[in-house]
Amino acid sequence: MSALNIGARALTANLSALQVIGHNIANVNTEGYSRQNVTMKVSGYQQYANGFFGKGVEVGTVTRSHDAYLTREAQTTRSVASADAVRLARLEQLEAAFPMGEDGIGESLNSMLNAWADVASSPSNQTARLVVIARADELAARLRDTAGQLDILRESTQLQVKGTVDNVNRLASDLAKVNQRLTEVMGSPNTPNDLLDQRDQILSELSKHVQVSSIPGDGGVVSVFVGGSMPLVLGSQSAKLEVGRNPDDSSQLQISFVQGNSKTPLPDASLGGELGGLMNFLHNDLAQVSNMVGRMALATVSVVNTQHELGLDLKGQPGGEFFTALTLPTGVQTSGAPGLTASVGVSDPTQFMASDYELRYDGTNYTAVRLSDGTVSAPAATVPVSFDGLSFNLSGPATAGDVFRFKPFENAAREIKIAITSPDSVAAASPVKVSPEPGNSGGISIESLYANGPPGGASYGTTEVVFAADGSYSIEVGGTPVLTGQTYKPGEPIEYDGWSLTLRGVPADNDTFTVTPAGPNDIRQNAGNAVGFQALRDAAMFEGVPFGDGYVNIFSDVGTRVQSAQFSSAFSGQVAATAENARANVAGVNLDEEAARMLQFQQSYQAAAKFLQVAQSTFDSLLQTVGR
Repeated sequence: MSALNIGARALTANLSALQVIGHNIANVNTEGYSRQNVTMKVSGYQQYANGFFGKGVEVGTVTRSHDAYLTREAQTTRSVASADAVRLARLEQLEAAFPMGEDGIGESLNSMLNAWADVASSPSNQTARLVVIARADELAARLRDTAGQLDILRESTQLQVKGTVDNVNRLASDLAKVNQRLTEVMGSPNTPNDLLDQRDQILSELSKHVQVSSIPGDGGVVSVFVGGSMPLVLGSQSAKLEVGRNPDDSSQLQISFVQGNSKTPLPDASLGGELGGLMNFLHNDLAQVSNMVGRMALATVSVVNTQHELGLDLKGQPGGEFFTALTLPTGVQTSGAPGLTASVGVSDPTQFMASDYELRYDGTNYTAVRLSDGTVSAPAATVPVSFDGLSFNLSGPATAGDVFRFKPFENAAREIKIAITSPDSVAAASPVKVSPEPGNSGGISIESLYANGPPGGASYGTTEVVFAADGSYSIEVGGTPVLTGQTYKPGEPIEYDGWSLTLRGVPADNDTFTVTPAGPNDIRQNAGNAVGFQALRDAAMFEGVPFGDGYVNIFSDVGTRVQSAQFSSAFSGQVAATAENARANVAGVNLDEEAARMLQFQQSYQAAAKFLQVAQSTFDSLLQTVGR
């Protein structure tokens, strides 16, 4: 009977091992599955007069191949890789909105500026004037189209954020249920391997969507935290994340941790995973690029309108708006006692920085803060505060602790449009003209004259530029010098009282050029203001970059972001793949190994069956002998 029992136990044990091997082979492609192994143990022994005899073998337990450190490392690196990968995917979509060549905003901007050259060559040519209007309208349309594409990308990213949060909440609920099942089997002496695999797979999926930290408990139960210390899962109870609007900036999303009636905002930097990558793209990459596009639109409207209003149209009237004037968004109070209206205006478009701003009052001084890098303006005892070419103002005195947030460039690209429609209204003429004195004997010629600002008085007056024998010049008004000993350089503008005069050649002693207001008969052949528009191309804007190259600044910024994201994604993806391979080398199923183990236990099973057959035959022979 002992021999029969030994054979039966051996059959059962080896069949169990084959069953586990089959389970491994069946799940070779199951994500998150850990290879399982049967642990055998001696069934015990019995004592006889002539010694101790073993009772055979039996299954001790079924274990899984698992390394907690490697699993945790794979989850952490997957979170980083997911954040980098989703940000790269969004940046590549953003890059597609900024083409180079004929389809780019830069081409439209320079086409508009170049169109003024034809007007300068033929000021009364109606076709040339119509082309200027058409090119400007095309630029406005492309800026609006780009802003629309950015809005679409923003909306789709926000929808993806909401979908990711839904996935996080679902996985948290699933993990709580698994924890409950683990609690129910906690008293069992054996390990629920497949249930633990399910737990680890949920943790891996959670790490893909958001960065989590986990603390193991009794029986395999795990608690999960997000945002550093917010308990997303505690035992069989799960909290959730919620997507809302940032109360300080309604254009931005805010992720909050919700537990019962409590709601805690989570900083973007604490999220990680796909959720962190998406929020980083929304609030950093997309917001910065949108500000750059808006800055370009607002600067274009400001400088073009300013130059156009300095000129005269074909009727001799001062130029009006070339682009429709933009209304800048009012500021939003984020701290302090309510009741004040905050506004922002343009003071110098050449100083624009692509950023949002805050105006703060500490009880004594006002300061403007550039939020993109934290740069603070000089303290001012009163408003308005001028900073970065903007003027920040309040409707009344502030209270200590008041903070107002401004997004001056938010709507500029969306709202830019042409204001002028008639070619006669194109202000190509300069309000001033220059005449050389008949007695001039030097070899000097007039290259251009145009207004570059309003006159110091009510109107432009008569001014003389008089050269000395040493080549220097003085500026005289009514025969009285107001500037003397000025260095003359051919091709370098001479600027005074709101006009810019460029001369070339070598002057002689007492050569004189007289600048006077342009008369009605000078308008049709006067193209001074058109020349002024051409000069805008090289005007320093956008952190010193020429106005005509402003688009290159945007394109370079986007390209740099994409390149950096590609490197980060490739690096973190490789790290995550290495960590996952290390985990899989321990926990994964190797078909060759399983085939070898299957052959091993198959032979053991067959040997046990043969032994049982021999024992049965011996037992039968014994019964027959006794029966006789």
